[in-house]
Amino acid sequence: MVIELIHIGFGNILAMNRVIAIASPNSAPTKRTIQEGEKRGLLIDMTSGRRTKAVIFTDSGHIIKAALAPETITGRLQISRGGSMLRPEPSDEKDEP
Repeated sequence: MVIELIHIGFGNILAMNRVIAIASPNSAPTKRTIQEGEKRGLLIDMTSGRRTKAVIFTDSGHIIKAALAPETITGRLQISRGGSMLRPEPSDEKDEP
C-alpha cells in the first residue's frame, strides 16, 4: 500500500490515504465534532497557532485542524497525482435585479 503524504502547511504532513473528509470549520455541527474530539483526545491541531480553515476527518476517528483551506489541500493532492487542480463549480443561482 502506497502512503500519499501531502504538506498541509507550516511543516505539517498528512497521510491522505487515511482521510475520509475535509470540511470547513464554520458550521455548528463541525464545531461540536471538534469539541467532542478534543474531549476524547482525538483532536490534532496542525495550525501552528493560525486560524483553522479546514477540519480533516480520518478513518481512525482522529480530527485534524489545518490552517490551509480545503480547496488548497485538495489542490495539492491533485497536483501530486499529476492532475489539474480542482476548481469550485460555478453556482447555478442567478442574481435577479
